[in-house]
Amino acid sequence: MNDIGKPGACGKLMLVAINYWPELTGIGKYTGEMAEWLVRQGYEVNVITAPPYYPAWQVSEGYTSWCYRREVINGVEIFRCPLWVPSRPSGLKRILHLASFAITAMPVMIWRALSWRPDIVFVVEPPLFCAPLALLASKIAGGKSWLHVQDFEVDAAFELGILKSRFLQRMVLSAEHFMMRRFDRASTISEKMLERLHMKGVRKDALALFPNWSDLDVVRPLVQPSQFLDEWSLADKGLIVLYSGNMGEKQGLEILVDVARKLEGRGIHFVMCGDGAAKSRLESYAQGLTNITFRPLQPIEKLNDLLGLADVHVLPQRADAADLVLPSKLTNMLASGRPVVATANPDTQVAVIVEECGLITSPGDPEQLAEAIRSLAENSVLREKMGRKARILAEELWEMDKVLKRAFGSGA
Repeated sequence: MNDIGKPGACGKLMLVAINYWPELTGIGKYTGEMAEWLVRQGYEVNVITAPPYYPAWQVSEGYTSWCYRREVINGVEIFRCPLWVPSRPSGLKRILHLASFAITAMPVMIWRALSWRPDIVFVVEPPLFCAPLALLASKIAGGKSWLHVQDFEVDAAFELGILKSRFLQRMVLSAEHFMMRRFDRASTISEKMLERLHMKGVRKDALALFPNWSDLDVVRPLVQPSQFLDEWSLADKGLIVLYSGNMGEKQGLEILVDVARKLEGRGIHFVMCGDGAAKSRLESYAQGLTNITFRPLQPIEKLNDLLGLADVHVLPQRADAADLVLPSKLTNMLASGRPVVATANPDTQVAVIVEECGLITSPGDPEQLAEAIRSLAENSVLREKMGRKARILAEELWEMDKVLKRAFGSGA
């Protein structure tokens, strides 16, 4: 196709992504790990990003949303650009939020394209707003352009009802189609999402599968009880069902509260750990339940103990979000060696993966989800068997070094 990702093709890479380390969940985690891995392989990497704000929708202590900032972390040169962060994101506010980053990132992208001349301009969607700027920067620098889709933000916004104007939808999808076809490479994180990229007009020889990964040295099956059993007074609560990650609108997390209500008094306890736009609403909805615990996002050094707390992981998704995004948390769930219960339609990517190491229930059906969790609670042999298969899948498909070497070439 071209020299992107070929062995020995190390050079200069400009990474444009609104989310970056030290964000601990979602896209920020993966962009941070990728940039530092590339530096270890011999690349020079510039990152153009925002101050950390996700998933709390609040800029982290020590950073500001109103000033530019340059820093170097683990060999990666990082340029933080101002942006507007709404405390209560809605459809219009999300658009303004993403647009604010694209506007403030533009002069930095052009400056680095002119002065630094990257060989690859790698842009992560969302936000789509940055895609035309990335194409322009790659032309200025004389380098290659690479679009990586973590989330079909435009499709999700309309299919989930966040945005509703059909005229706006047609206009934005046309612009998206026009831009995507012009990248030298377009990648995404699942086979189903790859099919959607091709439907949007990306030619087959430009497509690449680039899944999220798991650091299997960091996330591994616990051989001793999790420290959180005692720390959070859960040791006598029975089977632990864990949801860990962003508490946003795409997951349909209300169903977990409904299921907890159905299973109250059955020796099954739900732990919801994380942050996000929907958290306070979920806590209010769960008020009065004794078998559900909410906890804040935990630091990365406690990730393995957190995931090992679960007897069963739960991964709810709304039916209308299917294959618009593959939840990044899934790779680490499986790496922890625990079974997963997911709400997904049978032909979706989540279902294809989870059916080998867990149970699938229909989206939006709390009765089915409650029954699936109850059946695993009563069958420790099946839980252990599924957990072993989950770890094997993670080792085969998502080991960090293997994934990144496939994407950038074994000699990168």
